Amino acid sequence: MNKRADDSPEGVSRRHFLKGAGAAAAVVTVAKIPSVTEAGQEVSDDPVIVGPGSIPIRLKINGEIREVEAPPSTTLLDLLREHHAMTGTKRVCDRGSCGACTVLLDGRTVDSCSMLAIDAMGREITTVEGIGTPENLTDLQKAFVEKDALQCGFCTPGMVVSCTALLNQNPTPDRDQIRQGIAGNICRCGTYQNIIEAVEHASRKGGK
Repeated sequence: MNKRADDSPEGVSRRHFLKGAGAAAAVVTVAKIPSVTEAGQEVSDDPVIVGPGSIPIRLKINGEIREVEAPPSTTLLDLLREHHAMTGTKRVCDRGSCGACTVLLDGRTVDSCSMLAIDAMGREITTVEGIGTPENLTDLQKAFVEKDALQCGFCTPGMVVSCTALLNQNPTPDRDQIRQGIAGNICRCGTYQNIIEAVEHASRKGGK
């Protein structure tokens, strides 16, 4: 009888072992999250295995509690855009390199394309929609318009979010601090000088 090269003496082939391991990995996906029933209320420190099917994802976005069902592999960016129609958060590089998808998580900037939505449960999320509206712009947003700090517009929401975080932390930044504050945001149109002037203008007015 011919013997396959990958058959082991014990009767379990390397091929069968790898196929079995792959199947097991495909079945057990997903994620471990803290047990959370209400945003901000953590009831257990023990991780919970979830998925691979859709699960309730309850987030506090711009001060409002929102809940949808989505796979635990859903990124925060996808949840915001596809489930909550918050398209101000832009998908550009989709790999955490350009900053167009920047949102605030407990007041700190994060790339929403690079984190799972379930990791934001129990946290305060602020998108550009929660910073200002066309009818009620912030001083910073008005300065972006006045100083012509945008061209194509794809980077602008993320820039506004990052500059808002900067002014929240440091109301009177100098130019080097402004450059550092927007270092994670790429403007392909090259309007950096105008963005810096917009931040300076909003800072002088004492606004954000």
